[in-house]
Amino acid sequence: MSAVPQFDPVIHAPGRLQICAILSAADEAEFAMVRDAIAVSDSVLSKHLKQLEEAGYIKLRKQAHAGRQRTWLALTAVGRKAFAAHVAELTRLAGMIEPARLGEGFSG
Repeated sequence: MSAVPQFDPVIHAPGRLQICAILSAADEAEFAMVRDAIAVSDSVLSKHLKQLEEAGYIKLRKQAHAGRQRTWLALTAVGRKAFAAHVAELTRLAGMIEPARLGEGFSG
């Protein structure tokens, strides 16, 4: 990982950020579990997974189980590294907020 944290626009979308967080805590996760955890439809999850897969961040594995095809998801080594760098950058950005201002609301 580079010394400078990196903001990753592929990971940053809320759904993809949630997917990466879930997968970072496990070796693999089943499609339906991830779909239910982030409360999206199959098609929305599939679109997010396609973007993550095209970036090389996840790998998909299909396996028949109980007469049904199941899809298992896992972060690749590149994906774990990118997710860690993205989280580090978010942490760095959050640290720029003055502690006295954390409790203040925003006015529009």
